[in-house]
This record gives sequence, structure tokens and C-alpha cells, in this order.
Amino acid sequence: MNLIKFNTQFFLVKFPILFPLLYGVILYTFPNYETELIIITILLLAETHFGATWPFLIDRVNYPFIIKNRVSLIFFPVIIVIFSIIGFFVVNKLFLLIFFAANMYHVTRQSFGVGKLYCFNDQEKKYQENLIYLINFIFFLIGYLRFYIPIINESNFFYVNVAVVLLLIILSLIYLFKFGFSENFLIFLTGCLIFYPICFVQNPVHAIIMGVTMHYTQYLYFTYKVCDLRNRVDENDNDKKQMFSNKIYNYLGIIIVYSIIMTGLSLFGKYEASILKNLMLIPIIGQMLHFYLDSQLWKFNDKFNRDNTLIYLSKIIKS
Repeated sequence: MNLIKFNTQFFLVKFPILFPLLYGVILYTFPNYETELIIITILLLAETHFGATWPFLIDRVNYPFIIKNRVSLIFFPVIIVIFSIIGFFVVNKLFLLIFFAANMYHVTRQSFGVGKLYCFNDQEKKYQENLIYLINFIFFLIGYLRFYIPIINESNFFYVNVAVVLLLIILSLIYLFKFGFSENFLIFLTGCLIFYPICFVQNPVHAIIMGVTMHYTQYLYFTYKVCDLRNRVDENDNDKKQMFSNKIYNYLGIIIVYSIIMTGLSLFGKYEASILKNLMLIPIIGQMLHFYLDSQLWKFNDKFNRDNTLIYLSKIIKS
């Protein structure tokens, strides 16, 4: 059994289970404050996490990367915006299903990516990858069958939960038998449990937010830390010290302003009969861009990203 370090990184990245637990306790203890809980979570975690993509992207260190990859980082995002607008107004139900699938795939990719940062056993890493993808695909099917069709209802709801819990227990026991208990197991468990609320919440919004709070904290922790380390390198260069000394303040300022604006626009989704409801498309577009841009900024088979992001991640996980 490996020693577990109970530090900030453990509670925000490796096993941030406290966040969905706190969310669940508030939701079921104070059900009358459901709307307030959703708004506060979106404001403090969800939209700040989406907003963190932008200071991470427009960091001056990325300028050569953006210029070199104009098609993937400028042209494709424009296509995504156009696709989102057309999809939202023309085939709304299909578009929202695609959005849901993109969301789950994005979160799953990060869950596996976090595991790769800490796991150095190739066999264990492969086990994590296969099982995290499998389990989250099962959760996607459950979400589709519960909230889009729905086939899963009160009569079979209990049996679905029993089957899922048994599957998670069996796969966890196999993991422990093969590789033992360690922080890697807890990281794997985090990736498996992120979408488990799909199996029991009544409001689909909670299926997207409750467990995914763990995804939000992981992303915010890493983007902040990478920006901070880049800032320290810049400050060591006296010629650039004045220009870059406020990089972290810019990071915090952008995500705070972004979160306030997008959370406000999201609230218009409550007004079913009003044309203002369509304003919720703006934060949805921001989220779609986040899903895509992150697939480019955290792609470590690209040498630029290895030299300007992965190098700092390696320092972070050793701290």
C-alpha cells in the first residue's frame, strides 16, 4: 500500500469526492434551495472552469502555436459556433444530445488524462483507460434511456442501480487485486464516479453538475498552476517582468468575469415562453468551444504542448 499524501492536490485533483458529497448533502437536505445550489455551483466552479480555457489559450507563450495552427485553433472554432447556432435552432433535441455526448467524452478524456499523469505502470494505465471509457459509456446510455426516451423509469430504476453498483464493486476489486490500493486507485475511482449521479438524480442538470464538480476542480487546479509556473519563468526574465507580472491576476479576472456573464445568461433558460431563453445558447457555445480547444491545448503528442504545458504538469504532480 502506497502512502497517500493528504494535501491540496489530493483533495482537488486525485480524489475530490468532497465536492459531489457536499453537493448531494445540500441537495437532499435542503431541496427547496435546489435552484440556488445549481446557480452557485455553476458560478463558482462550472463557468469558471469553462472560462479558464481562454487565459490558458491566449497566454503569450501560445502565440506561435496559434499562428502555426490557425486552421485548428481559429477556423474550426468558427465552424463550431456556426454549427451550434444552426443546431440549437433547427434540430434542438439532436443538438442537445450531441452536446451531452461531447460533454461526457470531454470529461472522460480528462479523467483518463489525470490518471496518466500519476500512473507509471503501463498495464495499470491501460486498465484505467479501458474501464473509465466503458463505465462512462454505460452512464451515457443510462442518461439517454432515462432523460431522452425514457425507457428507464420507476419500475426498473432500482435494478439499474443495483447492476451499476455491482459492476463498480467488481471492477474495483479486480483493480485492487491486480495493482493494490494506492492514489492511482482513487484517481481511477474518481473517473468512474463522475457521472454516477445519472443513475439516481431526478433533474438531469444534477447529472451534469454534481459529480462533474470533481472535473471542475481538477481543471481549475491544473490551469492555475501551469499559468503560475509560466509566470514565474517570465518573471525571471528582467526584460519581461513588467509585461508579465500580472498574468495570474489576468487569469483570475478573466474566469471571474466570464463566469458572472455566462451564469447570468444561463438563467434565461428558465423562461420557457420567452425569446430570452435563446440567450442560453451563448454559454452553450462557450462550452462547446471549451470541449474542442482543450483537445488541442492538452494534446501532448505535439512537441509545443509538451514543452510549454506538460513540462509544468510534471513539476506540479511531483510537488
